[in-house]
Amino acid sequence: MTRHESREQAFILIFEQIFHPDATVDEILDAAGVSDDVQYPDDFAVSLAEKAAQERDKADEIITKFAKGWKLNRLSRVSLALLRMAICEILFFDDIPSGVSVNESVELAKKYATPEDASYINGVLGSFLRSLDA
Repeated sequence: MTRHESREQAFILIFEQIFHPDATVDEILDAAGVSDDVQYPDDFAVSLAEKAAQERDKADEIITKFAKGWKLNRLSRVSLALLRMAICEILFFDDIPSGVSVNESVELAKKYATPEDASYINGVLGSFLRSLDA
């Protein structure tokens, strides 16, 4: 599995947690295990999804700060999941360049959402990265 595929699997897990906020990643995986169509995510995907779940409040605080004029409940669930994933990677996965995290989230937004979502995600993450550099 490529890193891109791993991120896509992590995104799916993070997205699913939006609908089941009290479920652990393991519980989501167990529920998905009943389907033959589900590809089991690798260690990186599970680690990223678990870290995003653990740090959800911190990520949401950052999203709220940089999503000027938007409340969390107004964001699409796809955008919210991708922003949580990217922020988690940027803050807690030091071996991954921040630009890669942003680019991967934008590319996944293009696949699962709209071009407007992709631009929005890019803008929020860009503002967040600039604040880290300051």
